[in-house]
Amino acid sequence: MAAPDLSTNLQEEATCAICLDYFTDPVMTDCGHNFCRECIRRCWGQPEGPYACPECRELSPQRNLRPNRPLAKMAEMARRLHPPSPVPQGVCAAHREPLAAFCSDDLRLLCAACERSAEHWAHRVRPLQDAADDAKGRLEKSLEHLRKQMEDALLFQAQAEETCALWQKMVESQRQNVLGEFERLRRLLVEEEQQLLQKLEEEELEVLPRLREGAARLGQQSSQLAALIAELEGRCQLPALGLLQDIKDALRRVQDVKLQPPEVVPMELRTVCRVPGLVETLRRFRGDVTLDPDTANPELVLSDDRRSVKRTDQRQALPDSPERFDPGPCVLGQERFSSGRHYWEVEVGDRASWALGVCRDNVNRKEKGELSTGNGFWILVFLGSFYNSTERAFSPLRDPPRRVGIFLDYEAGHLSFYSATDGSLLFIFPETTFSGTLRPLFSPLSSSPTPMTICQMKGGPGGAPVLP
Repeated sequence: MAAPDLSTNLQEEATCAICLDYFTDPVMTDCGHNFCRECIRRCWGQPEGPYACPECRELSPQRNLRPNRPLAKMAEMARRLHPPSPVPQGVCAAHREPLAAFCSDDLRLLCAACERSAEHWAHRVRPLQDAADDAKGRLEKSLEHLRKQMEDALLFQAQAEETCALWQKMVESQRQNVLGEFERLRRLLVEEEQQLLQKLEEEELEVLPRLREGAARLGQQSSQLAALIAELEGRCQLPALGLLQDIKDALRRVQDVKLQPPEVVPMELRTVCRVPGLVETLRRFRGDVTLDPDTANPELVLSDDRRSVKRTDQRQALPDSPERFDPGPCVLGQERFSSGRHYWEVEVGDRASWALGVCRDNVNRKEKGELSTGNGFWILVFLGSFYNSTERAFSPLRDPPRRVGIFLDYEAGHLSFYSATDGSLLFIFPETTFSGTLRPLFSPLSSSPTPMTICQMKGGPGGAPVLP
């Protein structure tokens, strides 16, 4: 019987006198009794001493609690030897007594031992049935409130589902509008394209035969002149008798030679490339561009707002630097582009010459030769009667534009120039793989009282440019 007694004694020594369960984090009081740390903390709930030992009632002026680690190990051994049996329903897990009361402050079921503990001395403890009746009333009120909330939630859910369906119909309707409008726009653009191509073909059929007829007539005259020249050269080699024989007829034929010049055809196309609404679309990518005075040639004068530039006949005393253009009459925009789409417009007015475009930020600004794409320049030059670019020269429109729009699509390698007056295309560079940083370039080329002015954009997307 010694082994069962030893096991029983171990179980008793490892049990807390407050919770009647195995010790959890046991601590020792000054009087030498051991309790769970949480149990004694609850018993000594008052903020100030003295504190009475729950077992011997000895008073301690302070909470002097020392951890008892050997007892904790012994409690763990007892827990392994005698695991606590499951607590039946309606029984206190701490004291193994029936739950017969209810703490209204902690909202906990209590047994008689719990009710006597210091933890609930100041709490309102009620009989089980009274507390249950009161809780039932509160739960019924809560149920009434929750049912009302459920009705409102169902109503809101129905409204939300109706709103979702309506919104989905609106989105679908707008989607059909977008698809329909763009389909109509595509048809209009195709029709406009066919009309422009037809006009261009008609203009070609109208002018090209006349040019070819003039060229053929000149070729025929050239052949006749060549034959007559050969005849006269041969006659000059003959002796006097041969040279003078029928000389009258030869001289008459020389006098009858009258060169018929070709018909003068104006080298200006009446048909221009104009896509309806394109410039308005490009204005969505407009940016606020200003001039960089540190790059301006000494002959260029900039306005105070750095939006206008004109060329004078006198050089200003400006410090020379690698950033300044000289001798080229150019100035760069303050903005730098290394990605994205950008659009800006420049008022050139009735100027007889100008140059616009972009260049790499690291170009040689002391360049004396041609500003070509190989040197990092993509510019369009207007010289009164024709346009010139780093790619080719060509005749201008019948009416040169007073305002020029420049569109840069960096990733697409696209740079194009438009007449912002009527939306027609002036010139487009072949697709280019841009690298590095690009900057807008402006050049008045010649002296004129009319400045080149960067238009300041106002309004929302698609807003028209205005002069500052």
